Amino acid sequence: MSAKAEVGLVREASRQIVAGGSAGLVEICLMHPLDVVKTRFQIQRCTTDPNSYKSLGDSFRMIFRTEGLFGFYKGILPPILAETPKRAVKFFTFEQYKKLLGYVSLSPAVQPSTMSYARHIIKKEGFGLQGLNKGFTATLGRHGVFNMVYFGFYYNVKNIIPVNKDPTLEFLRKFGIGLLSGTIASVINIPFDVAKSRIQGPQPVPGEIKYRTCFKTMATVYREEGILALYKGLLPKIMRLGPGGAVMLLVYEYTHSWLQENW
Repeated sequence: MSAKAEVGLVREASRQIVAGGSAGLVEICLMHPLDVVKTRFQIQRCTTDPNSYKSLGDSFRMIFRTEGLFGFYKGILPPILAETPKRAVKFFTFEQYKKLLGYVSLSPAVQPSTMSYARHIIKKEGFGLQGLNKGFTATLGRHGVFNMVYFGFYYNVKNIIPVNKDPTLEFLRKFGIGLLSGTIASVINIPFDVAKSRIQGPQPVPGEIKYRTCFKTMATVYREEGILALYKGLLPKIMRLGPGGAVMLLVYEYTHSWLQENW
């Protein structure tokens, strides 16, 4: 491979990484409040739970009344630090898979601080699956299932629906497909999300660990609370990852196109 070709590959990889990281950062900043609401719904176990919310509107009112505007942005630093580089790698990796495999058709800020929480968890419980890596399997399942459906649906359906020459209609075409991709992926992967929230969240009885592993947690929730409990927080999740998924893909594609033209 010539030196010129190598420089071209590095430049293209850099475009993909920058565009992917930008897409992740924009999506997180816009949609994080809905993630806060979704998590609050998932960790409540019954109507007598002190954190219980009667409805989506009630949750927004209570958080705003008791915690203020910054209450909706609690915990935003960890996803920014984790998701921005992760989504840069995600889009870069996906672009490489596309080349290798081709298209396959389908049948206040944080208080205490993030570092303070991390130090506390490491000191008390260590780095293991009951410490800083608690909920690892559920997180792996959540992201794996979501990305499989999200990317697979978007890029296959985008190739089926014809490109529109009108820029506005083309934008709406991509946004609609991205919205549907994020929505379908959210519906399919939310049981893993509920399991993750239960494992990482406060346990029903202080000092006793009830939720330990991903599939055992799903089984416990299903047995004690019914099938619908595995879909708690679905509405705020769809409200976040439906339009959020569309925003992320559009920011990536338009940023990548701009970088190709100007860099």
